[in-house]
Amino acid sequence: MPELIEQSKLISNGSLLLPNKAKEDNCGLYVHIRGTNVSYGSVNRLTSGVKAFVEEAVALCQPDQVHICDGSEMENKMLLKLMVEKGTIMPLPKYENCWLARTNPSDVARVESKTFICTEKKEEAIPTPQEGVKGTLGNWISVADMEKAIQDRFPGCMKGRTMYVVPFSMGPVGSPLSKIGIEITDSPYVVASMRIMTRMGSVVLDQLQKKEEFVRALHSVGTPADGVIERSSWPCDPERTIILHKPADNLIVSYGSGYGGNSLLGKKCFALRIGSTIAKREGWLAEHMLILGITDPKGNKKYITAAFPSACGKTNLAMLNPSLPGYKVECVGDDIAWMKFDKNGVLRAINPENGFFGVAPGTSMETNPIAMKTVFENTIFTNVALTSDGGVYWEGMESSLEDGVEITDWLGNPWTKESGKPAAHPNSRFCTPANQCPMIDTAWEDPAGVPISAILFGGRRPAGVPLIYEACNWTHGVFMGAAMRSEATAAAEHKGKVIMHDSFAMRPFFGYNFGHYVQHWLSMESRGQVPKIFHVNWFRKGTNGKFMWPGYGENVRVLEWILRRVNGEECYAESAIGRIPAEGELNLKGMSDKVDMEELFSLPKDFWMQEVEDIRKYFNSQVGKDLPPEILHELEKLKQRIAAL
Repeated sequence: MPELIEQSKLISNGSLLLPNKAKEDNCGLYVHIRGTNVSYGSVNRLTSGVKAFVEEAVALCQPDQVHICDGSEMENKMLLKLMVEKGTIMPLPKYENCWLARTNPSDVARVESKTFICTEKKEEAIPTPQEGVKGTLGNWISVADMEKAIQDRFPGCMKGRTMYVVPFSMGPVGSPLSKIGIEITDSPYVVASMRIMTRMGSVVLDQLQKKEEFVRALHSVGTPADGVIERSSWPCDPERTIILHKPADNLIVSYGSGYGGNSLLGKKCFALRIGSTIAKREGWLAEHMLILGITDPKGNKKYITAAFPSACGKTNLAMLNPSLPGYKVECVGDDIAWMKFDKNGVLRAINPENGFFGVAPGTSMETNPIAMKTVFENTIFTNVALTSDGGVYWEGMESSLEDGVEITDWLGNPWTKESGKPAAHPNSRFCTPANQCPMIDTAWEDPAGVPISAILFGGRRPAGVPLIYEACNWTHGVFMGAAMRSEATAAAEHKGKVIMHDSFAMRPFFGYNFGHYVQHWLSMESRGQVPKIFHVNWFRKGTNGKFMWPGYGENVRVLEWILRRVNGEECYAESAIGRIPAEGELNLKGMSDKVDMEELFSLPKDFWMQEVEDIRKYFNSQVGKDLPPEILHELEKLKQRIAAL
């Protein structure tokens, strides 16, 4: 970015243009930034570093005007009205302050293949795969190629549009565990969504006055090279979409997509990719994990984090409705956990987000009644179906559909079940405030974070992997996380139900070399009191092809056993893969479903020998010399235990 660097030098010398007579009205202070009208908000609220970033972006993107977001209700209503006029969203009169957005059909998921980490040396960003093997643990881009990608796309990309300056905090404002970002975008949809998903607005600018340290995030929905925007309601440039991260500069640059994690840059880009690099430097963990609190009938409460790939039940577990009497589960977060040891060596976690960006299909009163009680107020739905009574519909909501209601699918076409096509896109979403959740934990915004007693890993494994097992020690647990595998999901571009390696449920989100990431996890044991680690699998199928475990509210029975282990109870039996519940120690009292426990916890030798070889092949081909030797040692020990079956 040579031009950007030059502009930055100019900016640091103070080139902000303030007219002699600033005009005040109810929209704030009218000034100019490099000749561009500031239509909303006060430039005087910006720190010098933020001003520099905004000026640089204005010079590059050339918007018609600049809007400095304050996060107010007045501002939000103004943006919603603007989006309705543009056709970006439509009101849902069945609910209170809910809206439906339909994206361009070519802009519906995270684009992992177009997501890059920029470092001076390639091995800083991604492991070196075996010769002739395509690496799957992230994409690297050189500094020169990142600069070229920006210069090929961004100059003048915001002409005719408003540039929004979005100050946001990941985590409670002022918490020692929180971090601040500034996202610059030309999408009012992004602004409205970031207001839900983060703490956004003037309060963050006030915090920056105390300590000016922030992650820079530049986003544009883009303008196609031929200048033709296919849908004016949802501008994008899918052919040239690119998402860039430069950890050394705490910089995120995203172009071409208005969808979810590609454009809400506080989410995966900041919270995980850049967040993980900051965490490594500062000695903590930024992870793709839910956080929940569980209280037993005696009032003892523990907090648990869990890492599952997208669409594998994180939100359902975070909002668990326990089937066991006397147990209470409360939600701290459903997607991201930032964890850091306190001065006493206790690992504490915050949810850096302020909302839920959940997958809609499959969410229902049967599967997740808590989510259903959360989302029908102050929510932006994206790519779900529309009902003729002014509501929404997606697969899983059949039982709540009223007679005579007609459905329009996510593409805007009339829909019936007989069509054989989904009404809602498989990756359609709800974006809803976390504080509306009926079971939100009272400590969910505690600036000190909540103390973590257990970490769960898991994914969709239809065969061979038991319901629950515990790591023998921390190193074994890190190996379990590194060896995670799961069926592919609709959250990304992958098709079909192939079993994919998804280490720590972080495969698309590593901000630096995976081998170094594993080494960082191993090092945590020397930093404080590490929690117990477990692996769960709600999705094992029997010989009849049906799920063996009923899941949902019954999963509290697994959490109960985890709590007993955390409390030191000897309720386990050793197995070749780890500690499993001893016979009769998993509480099945009152279950209506009959579960074949013997088959559910069986360890087919052939399956596990193949699992060992698949993991070894993956480590050797994808990670190679970057994998810590402790992990290969754990794999060898697993092979020996399996061989002895």
